[in-house]
Amino acid sequence: MRRRQFLKLSLAGTAAGVAPGAASASPAASRGTGDLGIVVERASGSILIVENTQHTVLARVEGLGDLSHASAVFSRDERFAYVFGRDGALTKVDLLEARIERRIVQAGNSIGGAISDDGRLIAVANYEPGGVRLFDSSSLAPLGEIAARYGADRRSKVVGIADAPGRRFLFSLYDAGEIWLADCAEEGPPQVTEFRGIGSLPYDALITCDGRYYIAGLFGEDGLACLDLWAEQPKPQRILAGYAKGEEKLPVYKMPHLRGWAQAGDRFLLPAVGRSEVLVVESATFREIGRVGVHGQPVFVMARPDGRHAWVNFAYPKNDTVQVIDTRTLALVREFRPGPAVLHMEFTSRGHAAWVSVRDADRVDVYDTRSFAKLAEVPARKPSGIFFASRAHRMGL
Repeated sequence: MRRRQFLKLSLAGTAAGVAPGAASASPAASRGTGDLGIVVERASGSILIVENTQHTVLARVEGLGDLSHASAVFSRDERFAYVFGRDGALTKVDLLEARIERRIVQAGNSIGGAISDDGRLIAVANYEPGGVRLFDSSSLAPLGEIAARYGADRRSKVVGIADAPGRRFLFSLYDAGEIWLADCAEEGPPQVTEFRGIGSLPYDALITCDGRYYIAGLFGEDGLACLDLWAEQPKPQRILAGYAKGEEKLPVYKMPHLRGWAQAGDRFLLPAVGRSEVLVVESATFREIGRVGVHGQPVFVMARPDGRHAWVNFAYPKNDTVQVIDTRTLALVREFRPGPAVLHMEFTSRGHAAWVSVRDADRVDVYDTRSFAKLAEVPARKPSGIFFASRAHRMGL
C-alpha cells in the first residue's frame, strides 16, 4: 500500500453544461421533502418525482440522457437529487421545483457516484476514462480527478464507490484488483491510499451501515475482499474464499448489486454470484453460517429497515419474481410475481412499504411489508431504479 497524490485536472474540455430541462408539472415548493423520491425511466431519459405517503407521481423531469444504469444520491436537506447516467452525465435535479438545476457530461461512461458526509463533494466513478472525478455539490464545478492508474500507465474501470465517515470515499479498481481510499478531509488535494492484491476483478462493493467495513465482491474468483476502516492500519482480508468450491460453475446472467446486501442484526444475507442461493454470513466473524435456496440468481437482497425480512429479486430469465426471507429462521415466507423484468426495490424510510419496479409492465408496484398486500400501482415508462430522499441520511447510499 502506498500514498498517491491527487492528480489535478482541468475539465474545461470534458464537462459540457446543459440548459435546465423543462418538467411536465411542478410540486408545491413549500412542501417537505422527507417522503419524496425518484423513479428512473431508463428508456426515455427521464425521472418521475414521487411521494411515498399517498403513492403519487408529482412530476416528470426529462432530458437526463442515458439512464440505462442510473443511480442517485441526495443532498443533506433532501431537496436535490444527483443522478449519475451511463453516458457520463451528472445531473442535479431540484425535487421541489421539478427541474434540472445543472447537468454536465463529465466522462464517457460512468457507473455511479457518492456524496460526502458533509454534503459538499460529489464523487463520480468512471469506466472511461477510468478514475474518480470530484465536483462541488452546489455548483457542480469540477474540483479534479483521481486517475485509476495501474501497471504500465493503464487506467482501470472504477466500481463500488461509497462514502465513508470523515469526508472520505472508497472505490474498487476492476481491472487492477485494488481498493483505494481517498481522504478529502483537508483543504487541497485528497490523500489516496492504495490497497493492492485484493483479488481478481472486484465488480461492486458496499460499506456497512456503521461505516466500519468496506466489502468488495470478486467476479474473477469465489470470495470477497474486506477492509476494516476502524483498524489502526487497515489492510484487506479475504472472506468467504472458495464458497462455490467443488460445485459446477454456472453462467452468470446478471451481476448482483452488492449495495443491496441485507444486514440484519448479527448477520449478512448476500447474493451468491452465478448461483440460485443467498449466502448467510455472521457479521462479527464473516464466517458462512448458512445458505438459502431461492428462485433464481439473486440480484438484490435487500433488508427491510428493521432487518426482520429480506426481499430478493432475480436475474433474467427468472426476473418476474420477488421472494421474501425471514432473516432469523431463513425460511421463505412470501413469493410475488409482479410481472416481467422486476429490476429494483426500495423501502420507505421506516420500512412500512416496499416499491418494486416492473420494467416491462411499465409500472411500479407498492406493497405493505407486513401484510404483503398491494397498496398501489404507479404508472411509469420502463422503470428501473427507485431512490427515496431519505437515503440522504444513510451511509453508503
